[in-house]
Amino acid sequence: MAEAIRARAGLEDVVATASAICYLDGERGVLAYYGYDIHDLARESTFEETCYLLWHGRLPSRAELGDLQSQLAASRQLPEPIIRQMRSLPPTNGMDALRTLTSALGHYDADAVDDSRQANSRKAVRLAGQTASLVATYGRMSAGGGPIQPDPALGHAANFLYMLTGNRPGALAARAFDVALILHADHELNASTFAARVAAATLSDMHSAIVAAIGTLKGPLHGGANADVMRLLRDIGADASRERVDAVVRGKLARKEKIPGFGHRVYRTEDPRAAHLRRLSRELGERAGDTRWFEMSLQIESIVKTEKKLNPNVDFYSASTYHALGIPVELFTPIFAVSRISGWTAHVLEQYANNRLIRPRTEYVGPACPQIYEPLDRR
Repeated sequence: MAEAIRARAGLEDVVATASAICYLDGERGVLAYYGYDIHDLARESTFEETCYLLWHGRLPSRAELGDLQSQLAASRQLPEPIIRQMRSLPPTNGMDALRTLTSALGHYDADAVDDSRQANSRKAVRLAGQTASLVATYGRMSAGGGPIQPDPALGHAANFLYMLTGNRPGALAARAFDVALILHADHELNASTFAARVAAATLSDMHSAIVAAIGTLKGPLHGGANADVMRLLRDIGADASRERVDAVVRGKLARKEKIPGFGHRVYRTEDPRAAHLRRLSRELGERAGDTRWFEMSLQIESIVKTEKKLNPNVDFYSASTYHALGIPVELFTPIFAVSRISGWTAHVLEQYANNRLIRPRTEYVGPACPQIYEPLDRR
């Protein structure tokens, strides 16, 4: 029995629910949203179109996509009390701020007391728009800047970069971030998505379910690996020789230290998302005339694949991609939420639509039952 329990530790390979949203084949390296392969979406789609697909189970018509784009643009404006609350927070990290402010947004939602399917669909759109604005505004204010109002003429990815940096991004930067959002939008029943579905299964409100997901993403075993990758690259140094990169990485492997951004709980081959981020990291570096971070990443990948037979996951090249976009490392995990809010809300909507309270059992491994109770004065 003990071996059987260990085999199921962390619910590995345990099927907990049925879902039509995301197909994942770890043996073949396949990821699809409602049957659409991630490679096709990354090449042809936009984040807004991907949101529609996740929320409705099909690709939108041109009119439907335009309507969603308008809804998202309208939702990006943050309530003024949220901006004031952001200013009043004590020094904290982005995930703590996002968790607190997302909870507060529930008080200002026009459909706060309405749990109908239509109202929850509207909440999903608003949360997608507001999460991006929360993270961009928090990042800008943390760097000493003032909030920037969203520009309704910009797409979702371009608007985020504009609100964060104050500069309208070029076409390559906007498309690179758009693709990154698509790649991170959903990933089946990962820890944060499962947390959201557990909360939704109690028929709690959507904001509470998303707060549960954010709190779960904050844990370093789920989120934060791409930030660790960037810290590793910085520790090695932008001007490091190939010999230094080799020595640092092999030294860590010899000490049995983990190299962040490699391996995956599900994939047994390369994470299909990694190929697109590898390409984006290279293209952004070439456009900026500085490919050092990309080349260092490529060398680290070669060493780890040779020595450990591990492939890079979605986090590895997202680090140098985000860095090339001018995004501070402290925002890397909150940006995960900017994308994954689409998948989280899609799963919450699916849970509501066919709900049953999620209540698993445990394998009891405590003392034999019954124990003999001894009164306090006899112990």
